[in-house]
Amino acid sequence: MTEIDRRSILKALIALGGASVLNIPAVHAQAKTLVVTTYGGSWEKFWRDTLLPAFKEETGVEPQLDIGLGRTYTANLRAAGVGKAPYSCLMTNEIYATVLRDEGFFEKLDLSLVPNYADLYPVATKASEGYAAVGLISPIGIGYRTDMVSKAPKSWKDFWDDPELKGRLGLYNIKNSAGKMFLMLTSMIYGSGIDDLDAGFAKLKELGPVYQTDFNMSTAMATGEIAVAPFDFGEIARLRNQGLPVDCIIPEEGLMMWDQTFNILKDTPARTEAYEYLNFVLGPKGQDLLMREFFVSPVNKTVTVPVELQKDVPVSGEAMDQFIEWDWALMNAKSEEIARRWNEIFGA
Repeated sequence: MTEIDRRSILKALIALGGASVLNIPAVHAQAKTLVVTTYGGSWEKFWRDTLLPAFKEETGVEPQLDIGLGRTYTANLRAAGVGKAPYSCLMTNEIYATVLRDEGFFEKLDLSLVPNYADLYPVATKASEGYAAVGLISPIGIGYRTDMVSKAPKSWKDFWDDPELKGRLGLYNIKNSAGKMFLMLTSMIYGSGIDDLDAGFAKLKELGPVYQTDFNMSTAMATGEIAVAPFDFGEIARLRNQGLPVDCIIPEEGLMMWDQTFNILKDTPARTEAYEYLNFVLGPKGQDLLMREFFVSPVNKTVTVPVELQKDVPVSGEAMDQFIEWDWALMNAKSEEIARRWNEIFGA
């Protein structure tokens, strides 16, 4: 390989994955130890300070932690190639996992190595057809300022039907998976199903101006810029615990969610350790730690939400059946068209 070729490849990797590519030697040489992933900020702190020490205490295994986002993980995996992944167990949103699964990066789970899999709610297992398990569920219901509406919302239809909410709505934009979920949700409610996107877009036009964000809805809710929005129950709990007059409800039609799926990379040298990590995350100890830190709904049926957390973690038990199933393959296949049509309605 010439020096010019090397420079071209390096530039391409930087363009695909940003600086994180350069920080992962395993893009060039497959990892020899257990490498697991998470996001930055409070996620990284929790993984380093709490989750991984608890895992090491239980198993004796000390993983290497990589920090990134779904799009950078996707770029890094493609740069490395199938069977040469820089990670052992990848955590990412299902919208990314769907693509990587189809491209052959993950192995189908050997359930004999994941005994805690048997105790998971169906919502944590059915989408991936045995190739992954959802380890974190952040339920998304309707969050609202209790001091800015005369009555609590009950239905996603209230976004259209309650005149008090006009001009006071927040939505995640189409770059965020919650924006895509809201499109499919609208298509389901007002059309023939989640794939009836023409009906969904036609109905979205009726909302009028909305506040959009690609990540942080909390600031707009805290400042009163919006009164109602699709909201993560855990984030509402944090705002409420800060003294803000907010609440969140489970809508009649069902819940959206941010999911984090855990996937074992094909041919990882640390396969045994990767399964130990996955089993720990899905087990009672891992789920309890995650619940207490992020107010996520435990995916393991054996984990009970303690009384002092039930207001902050209201979705558990039978309520775990209220999540709507999404078609991420459809969203990925039509991503450019969907983004264009969304931005024509709401702006980029």
